[in-house]
Amino acid sequence: MAHTLTFIFIGLLAFNTIIRFWLGRRQISHVQANRNEVPAAFTQNIALDAHQKAADYSTAKTSLGLSEMLVQALLLLAFTLGGGLQWIDTVWTTIVPNHEILRGALVICSALLISSLIDLPFDYYKTFVVDERFGFNKMTRQMFFMDLIKHSVVGLLLGAPLLFAALWLMQGAGEYWWFYLWVVWTVFNILMLAVYPTFIAPLFNKFTPLADESLKARIETLLAKCGFKSQGLFVMDGSTRSSHGNAYFTGFGSSKRVVFFDTLLERLNTEEIESVLAHELGHFKHHHVIKRVAMIFFMSFIGLALLGWLIDQSWFFQGLGVTTESTYMALLLFMLVSPVFLFVIRPLMASYSRKNEFEADDYAAKNASAKHLVEALVKLYRDNASTLTPDPLHSAFYDSHPPASIRILKLAAYTG
Repeated sequence: MAHTLTFIFIGLLAFNTIIRFWLGRRQISHVQANRNEVPAAFTQNIALDAHQKAADYSTAKTSLGLSEMLVQALLLLAFTLGGGLQWIDTVWTTIVPNHEILRGALVICSALLISSLIDLPFDYYKTFVVDERFGFNKMTRQMFFMDLIKHSVVGLLLGAPLLFAALWLMQGAGEYWWFYLWVVWTVFNILMLAVYPTFIAPLFNKFTPLADESLKARIETLLAKCGFKSQGLFVMDGSTRSSHGNAYFTGFGSSKRVVFFDTLLERLNTEEIESVLAHELGHFKHHHVIKRVAMIFFMSFIGLALLGWLIDQSWFFQGLGVTTESTYMALLLFMLVSPVFLFVIRPLMASYSRKNEFEADDYAAKNASAKHLVEALVKLYRDNASTLTPDPLHSAFYDSHPPASIRILKLAAYTG
């Protein structure tokens, strides 16, 4: 059975890597083939040089993503069949021989730290080479590393108690430890949804109340019309890190906030901002966030139940290159290899997300203005250098948002 799992794991990892590489090369070829002609629907609003910039930006990001994907696949092989996890466990067993929970936490944190250090050069290159070249990066190197330190500290402060709780439950809570862990994990995530806007997000960005009274009044009218109650309207200093623009809802229950990037407010007029917000309200009215959270909770329930069975199967450890059959190693292996087995559902998740975007656009068109939403989207596509000509197959597999041309065409039906 262990050899069968090894064969399946290697086969799926190779299959996933080949498919992802093939899709990435398709995306680059398709975008570059359409680089010198603006799609007819956008010729009045997007200049050829802006279209070419978007094509080159998409190509650069995709190329970097392919390199990162190959390195991550090799790292996963090194961790599992290459004996990396077993070596880490041996080192910590020598240092902490008599405390399994502490040793388990150290093994898991060591593996995650190594993964993060491997990813760091790609994040750095994306920020200071790719985004810098195309005029999007506003971060200094000091800010980049300060953010890295902040994320690490916050992740440790929040993640360490959860990790110790998980290992404690796995070791001593009996046959149904996986169910108790699922309850703890679910409560933790709901709590994070509530406290993130007020206590965590301000550690990384500055949030100020929306000062434009005219815009504020218009937005509050739309919120009241749509039955949305929020803690307030805020502007985030996104321009300190990037010139990309966005708007979003954050929080849970009474802690919900409406947040606009300052870059978005600078680029769009009042009607366009209202239409973008109406789109976000569409997600709220269709309960997309709640449905997505419920889906994540359901999948985590199934995943932990599966782990509850695998943890007692020797072939699970041996088939993935590990001889230490412990609770913490089972958890770490499951975290690392499950994406390989779940890769096939990615296009289904992307399709579901695009369906949600169409529903939100439909809501915005009925409650604000389809014309102004189209104008806003065109500006955002142009200013964010989003390609207008993605490869259809790559887009169907990965993209959480519909291609620009299809999205604009559907909204055009509302404008007559």
